[in-house]
Amino acid sequence: MKLGVVGLPNVGKSTLFNAITHAGAEAANYPFCTIEPNVGVVAVPDERLDKLAALYQSKKVTPAIVEFVDIAGLVKGASRGEGLGNKFLSHIRECDAIVHVVRCFEDENVTHVSNSVDPVADITTITLELILADIEAVNKRQDRIRNTARGGANKEAAAEYALLERLEKFLSEEKPARLFECDKNEKPFLDNLFLLTSKPVIYAANISEFDMGKPEDEIANVVKVKNHALKENSDVMVICAKTEEELSKLPPDECAMFLEELGLTESGLNRLIKKSYRLLGLISYLTAGEKETRAWTIVNGYKAPQAAGVIHSDFEKGFIRAEVVEWQTLLDCGGLVGAREKGKVRSEGKDYVVKDGDVILFRFNV
Repeated sequence: MKLGVVGLPNVGKSTLFNAITHAGAEAANYPFCTIEPNVGVVAVPDERLDKLAALYQSKKVTPAIVEFVDIAGLVKGASRGEGLGNKFLSHIRECDAIVHVVRCFEDENVTHVSNSVDPVADITTITLELILADIEAVNKRQDRIRNTARGGANKEAAAEYALLERLEKFLSEEKPARLFECDKNEKPFLDNLFLLTSKPVIYAANISEFDMGKPEDEIANVVKVKNHALKENSDVMVICAKTEEELSKLPPDECAMFLEELGLTESGLNRLIKKSYRLLGLISYLTAGEKETRAWTIVNGYKAPQAAGVIHSDFEKGFIRAEVVEWQTLLDCGGLVGAREKGKVRSEGKDYVVKDGDVILFRFNV
């Protein structure tokens, strides 16, 4: 899973990325200090792994991971190549979803490209640039199939062209493609366009240290971001990138004390990572034992053979059954043997839909 961290210059994007990945990406007070995208791979926080590893005294613990890509600050005109925009847009295209960092803090020492802090205007600027790039992609596809679609002899091409016309009109109204409605027969055409605005978005409302601990509905700029996100059914995450970067540098025990002083149970970054993981409809099932305790990432709705295939294709090909127990039940029973004795281990077949937190032992034969 790859998430692109985007935003206008000087909104706290690279500061947030530093905190997420400990990568030390340069955070300077001028546009385009990030030219090539910084990439960091981080673990999805999961207390279940630590508890199961302690139970089995596992030699190795492997969490699920998320890849974050820090994409250089976009500006107005990026779709036409302003600020090396085309290069940055291609980096976004490679991501599965977008974390859009929005400046919700006032700081006279940090310049703003528009010389004023207006989070909705900032969101609109970037969204419009992505829409313009998408319109260009739609037009190119129209040019490619126009002759084939003409006359209606090729029904598939005609259907796709009709979709493209509707889609172009929709985008021209400055609406992102993720809000565009189409039927199941049209969906493959839409997916093949790999549109930038079709990607799901989390808005990371970056607040000042002075606003930490305040109710979110009392921070005017956060309210603006939430009202905008509500219109497009996107999620909002309130975070202070500067504080999160400081937290990321602390040892775990000091970090916990700092969070407690702030009245928080976990860091904003952990919440962001979890929220990003869920954004794409992903869950984790677990395997546990003395050699390794591990979280395996799957799409919510996967059946047992598909989930087995994530470990190895042979597991899916030769799938016989899955022995399944809920992770907390496994802990309460003191392990698989105890869970079996209490009748808590279920034998599931090919139609079983794997649930988040299932601990599974696959039986297969190849």
